Amino acid sequence: MPLALLLPLLAQVGVGPALPQAPLPDPRKKDAPAMTQSAAPAQPTMLQQCLGLAMERPSDGIEVADGWLAKAKTQAERAGAKQCKAMALTRIEGWEPAAALFLSARDELPASERGERGRLGSLGGNAWIVAGDVDQALAALDLAHGDAAAAGDAKLDGLIQIDRARALVALGRQDEAAQALAEARRLVPENAQGWLLSATLSRRMGKLAEAQQQIQRAAELFPIDPEIGLEAGVIAVLSGRDEAARLSWLSAIKTAPGSPAAKTAQGYLDQLGPPAAQPGR
Repeated sequence: MPLALLLPLLAQVGVGPALPQAPLPDPRKKDAPAMTQSAAPAQPTMLQQCLGLAMERPSDGIEVADGWLAKAKTQAERAGAKQCKAMALTRIEGWEPAAALFLSARDELPASERGERGRLGSLGGNAWIVAGDVDQALAALDLAHGDAAAAGDAKLDGLIQIDRARALVALGRQDEAAQALAEARRLVPENAQGWLLSATLSRRMGKLAEAQQQIQRAAELFPIDPEIGLEAGVIAVLSGRDEAARLSWLSAIKTAPGSPAAKTAQGYLDQLGPPAAQPGR
């Protein structure tokens, strides 16, 4: 018997933070002279030290960043201090002030540093998404996209396009989101998240054949992601392939038992019911 249409649409294009796991390069850093074999190891820059503190002890990171900003004499120093404070604020969920600071840090950098401006703009856009202001997020990400494109940084631009798609979906602009994801797939074709979000959006737009192709590519790139298994099951069940859906949801549970994705998958399996009896059994 076909599954009743009890399933809510799963795995909507997410709006979670996409902050980097490592500090950004120091925008103040210049080419260092060649080191001799006996030279001492390079010491961490002020920005690196501040970012490390911000990630481990945010309140201390904020204090250090404020002190650095008060004494800053150059735009590069102000950019570093603001970036550090913004990163510390993300650790304590101060998303709105963090977003404003990331963008202020971007504006401190000269126009020639398009790559760094793009990274900071991207961080600001992501922080605005988490803060719930999607309009501001899209404006920041559009700036970041322009910077990354001008810098010729395809990887950064592709990741920004994925974030732009998230914001566009949240604003109900699905066709534009699909265009952003198509560009992301061109720029970063090995990024499984871009294919997963593409499949989710295609499914939401009723393009199940496209969604199936996209989720298959996501699974090829990252076969152990439970979110991919979860989405694959939704696409399968909406296409009338209940047993394929069952296998996908079981894979999500096996891959990450106890995770939110696994719990959702189990709920869907409960709705789907037991497997159909085989003839002759």
